[in-house]
Amino acid sequence: MSAGSPVDSAADLHARTRAVLPSWLALYYDEPIEIERGEGRHVWDSAGRRYLDFFGGILTTMTEHALPAVTKAVTEQAGRILHTSTLYLNRPMVELAEEISAIASIPDPRVFLTTSGTEANDTALLLASSYRRSNQVLALRGSYHGRSFSTIGVTGNRSWSPTSLSPFQTYYVHGGNRYRSPFAGLSDGEFIAACVADLREVLDQAGGDVAAFIAEPIQGVGGFTHGPDGLLGAFAEVLRERGILWISDEVQTGWGRTGEHFWGWQAHTHGDLTPDVVTCAKGIGNGLSMGGVIARADVMNSLTANSISTFGGSPVTSAGALANLRHLLDHDLQGNAARIGPGLIDGLAALNSPIVGDVRGKGLMIGVELVRPGTGTPGEPAPELATAVLQEAKDRGLLIGKGGLHGHVLRIAPPLSLTATEAAEGLAILTAALHAVAPIGAEEEP
Repeated sequence: MSAGSPVDSAADLHARTRAVLPSWLALYYDEPIEIERGEGRHVWDSAGRRYLDFFGGILTTMTEHALPAVTKAVTEQAGRILHTSTLYLNRPMVELAEEISAIASIPDPRVFLTTSGTEANDTALLLASSYRRSNQVLALRGSYHGRSFSTIGVTGNRSWSPTSLSPFQTYYVHGGNRYRSPFAGLSDGEFIAACVADLREVLDQAGGDVAAFIAEPIQGVGGFTHGPDGLLGAFAEVLRERGILWISDEVQTGWGRTGEHFWGWQAHTHGDLTPDVVTCAKGIGNGLSMGGVIARADVMNSLTANSISTFGGSPVTSAGALANLRHLLDHDLQGNAARIGPGLIDGLAALNSPIVGDVRGKGLMIGVELVRPGTGTPGEPAPELATAVLQEAKDRGLLIGKGGLHGHVLRIAPPLSLTATEAAEGLAILTAALHAVAPIGAEEEP
């Protein structure tokens, strides 16, 4: 469009999007919306309609939209210099790395900043395979670790794996999904024991040394599924016996989103049994392109070839991420997630809906699994119902996400500053949307 041309409609922008961008870039809704601005926990589309945001740009708006501290930090830094690369000393990058190191909760940490969670996980896999001199990797079934060639190679979700080619030989183990698992009916202890036995059997069958085990404490794209607390710690005991590195993918669970802990892995272990590598992204940047790898010094420093990052830890993104992290800590947003989240989870679990098969999650990371009515337990996945509820919620002023192997799980992950009033409003809208799609008492698939 030429300068001075009127802004086109969302429908026109949709047509332009499809004409120039890849066909595999998914869009939500029958009539996709353009989010034009945001403030707090709300966003506005280009038609001026306001929405309560319960997805935060895929768990990325961690604190709030248009957080003044972040805007100020980015503006001031942009007025000085936008970019230098890692070939020069970078004060904002060092200051951010120092603060992350102080809250890493792993021994002798080193921090490498990236531009995304995909790049962070890619780097973690590079470190592990180099350190262990092996390309064999363990991962959880149902996992997702990014869209690069290497991270797709360790992703255990066929919906997000467009190629079977991979630089890694990957073995998948049980434990990421308790609701749809052959061990679903077991107690916590029995479930953990069964998964550990499965892990040992897989390791006994793997040829040679395995480099690492990579796992999300709560699977994001997988539909916010997770095993019982203590599972990953039990796995870590086995890994330590064999010298295998543990990579905790905290791209979605990090920074206090689960409420009970700052990192998702902390629900699973104690003492000195910590991950060797932690990856992070999304929330730390609050929308800026920021990710990172935190690793023990001996692992991080194991690379023998030259390496730099052109854009990772840029002055602008580091300044904004640092302001965002300080705001998160100063305002105890982890504590707020712990206070507000249970009410949402309990409210959703109490719904008498024929299409809700499972409600799960921690803090402000909640999944609602939708099933076709009358199909038993756990029930047939119902992606068409998830799409319908997503649309209905949007029409009523609430933005949520969806995931799961079949795209049948509603994903609820608002900014961590969510208020009790906003949580109640969102719960009421989502309840109404679920009941509109499948009225209480309905026995047949709507």
